[in-house]
Amino acid sequence: MTNNPKGYVSFILHAHLPFVHHPESENYLEEEWLFEAISETYIPLLTNFKKLEEEKVDFRLTMSLTPPLLSMLASPLLQKRYIKYLEKHIELCEKEVIRTKDNQRLNELSKYYLDKYKR
Repeated sequence: MTNNPKGYVSFILHAHLPFVHHPESENYLEEEWLFEAISETYIPLLTNFKKLEEEKVDFRLTMSLTPPLLSMLASPLLQKRYIKYLEKHIELCEKEVIRTKDNQRLNELSKYYLDKYKR
C-alpha cells in the first residue's frame, strides 16, 4: 500500500436538447433553449478545453452529443438565427452598459456580458 494513493475522477458529459426547428417563424421559445445552451454551455466548455490544452494540462473527457442536437447545430437556418440572437444580446448589453453607468456593480456585470457576447 502506498502513502499517496492516486485517484481518478471521470467527467462524462452528455449533451442533448429535444429537436426544435420552426422554419415558419423566428420567435420560438424552444429555439432560445438551443441558443442559450450554445452561449452558456458549449462555447464556455470549448473555451476552457482550449485553455487547458494551451496550459498543457493532461485532461481527458468523454462527451456525447445526441443526433437531434448535432442536427440542430448543423442547420444553416438555426445558425443564422443564432447570429441574430447574438446580435440582439450584444445590442441589449450595450444599452445596459449605458443605463448602468452610475451603478458600478451593475455596470461591471453589463460589461462582462457585453464582452462575453462579443467574443
